[in-house]
Amino acid sequence: MSAETETQPALPDLSDAWLVVIDPQKIFADSASEWGSPMFAGALGAIKSLRSGFGADRTIVTRWLPGTGRAGSWGPYFERWPFADRPDTDPIFDLVSPANGWSRRGTVDVSTFGKWGEGLTRLTGATPTLVLAGVSTDCCVISTALPAADAGATVVVAADACAGSSQDNHAAALQVMGLYAPQIEVVDSAAVLAAR
Repeated sequence: MSAETETQPALPDLSDAWLVVIDPQKIFADSASEWGSPMFAGALGAIKSLRSGFGADRTIVTRWLPGTGRAGSWGPYFERWPFADRPDTDPIFDLVSPANGWSRRGTVDVSTFGKWGEGLTRLTGATPTLVLAGVSTDCCVISTALPAADAGATVVVAADACAGSSQDNHAAALQVMGLYAPQIEVVDSAAVLAAR
């Protein structure tokens, strides 16, 4: 079940919320990439609308970088996905061109799927209100939403501003995140902007 077909929950005032655009990078946007989301181009318009509504001062952009650590399960992971085992400086990890300049804070770069952690909390505080958008719904978005909510953050996922690895995986991730209401609310970007 998708946020587009459900009644939108009442949202709190989001005037002090942070927009977190997760990993709008070439590796996830390029259809030629093994990790390219077929939904990215469709989500981009909603992401741009949210960015306009939040402005550069309240927008944070993240990037996933492979880093060099291969401890534990990361070793087999990179054996499974060797195309992504590149230096962090490889252009495949660059932001897509529309995302350049979305934030005045540069990017929060981490080598984990989830972006919740010291890099974000240093900017947002320990229990912020976050609006999540980006890619992929079924990996880095859900991996950010769950620990953020567990730490006490209020999380709003803008469903139409997220891109999954497939439509089915996108819908499944939204359904799981929706189970965490009211800590995590799944709505569309129009509802987010209306609560600003």
